[in-house]
Amino acid sequence: MLPRSRREGPSSIGPRLISTTVPGPAGALEGLLTERDIEHALAAVVCHPHPLYGGTLHNKVVHRLASVLHGLGAAVLRFNFRGVGLSQGRFDGSEGEVEDARAALTFLEERHPSARLWAAGFSFGSWVAARLAASERRVERLVLVAPPVESKSFDFLRAAKVPKLVIQGEDDDVCPLASLEREYPAWAEPKELARVAGANHFFDRQLGALAKVLDQVLSGPAKGSTS
Repeated sequence: MLPRSRREGPSSIGPRLISTTVPGPAGALEGLLTERDIEHALAAVVCHPHPLYGGTLHNKVVHRLASVLHGLGAAVLRFNFRGVGLSQGRFDGSEGEVEDARAALTFLEERHPSARLWAAGFSFGSWVAARLAASERRVERLVLVAPPVESKSFDFLRAAKVPKLVIQGEDDDVCPLASLEREYPAWAEPKELARVAGANHFFDRQLGALAKVLDQVLSGPAKGSTS
C-alpha cells in the first residue's frame, strides 16, 4: 500500500511536466518527466509501443498509464526509444530498446535516489519493460498493458519474481486475450491479471476503465509483497 502521505500531494503542490534529455547508449533520448515539488517515494519508467507502427511517448495509453502512476504519487518518466521523435540513434527492435529503458531507469534513480522504482509499458513497450524488470533488481513492480505474447517471447517471466500487474482488453485483436491466457499461467508469482471488458488494443473509449483498474490495483499492495 502506498502511504497516504506519499500519494497525491496538497492541491497547492501542482505537477510539473518537464521536457528532459536522458543520456542513452546510442545518444540522447527525448523524455517527458512528471513530478511534484515533494520528495517522491516512488518513481516509474513508462515505455511506449512499437516505433515502426507509430509508437511514441505521446501514445494515449502511455499517457493515461503515466497519469495514473503520477496520481498515485510517482515521479513518472516517459521517453522516446532511439530513433523516435528527438531521440538519437536508430531503431534496434530488441536489445537496444531495453538498454534505452535501462538508461531511463538510471536517470530516474539518480534524480530520486530514495524512491522505489517501477517499470511499465504498453504493447511493445510492455515487452521492453518486462525485459528490464527481469534483469534489474532495482525494479520493484512491473505493469504490463496488452503484452504482445504472439510476436515476442516472454519466457523470461517464468523465472522473474518481480510483482506483475497485467492488464488486457477482452476485445484486443492485436494481442488477443486467448493468447495471453495460454502464456500467463507459466509466469512466476506474484502476478495479477485484470481484464477490461469491451476494450480493444488501443482501449478506444475505454481509457477510463483502464485508469480505474490501474488505480484500484496499484493503490493496494502487490501480491506477494511483505510491505
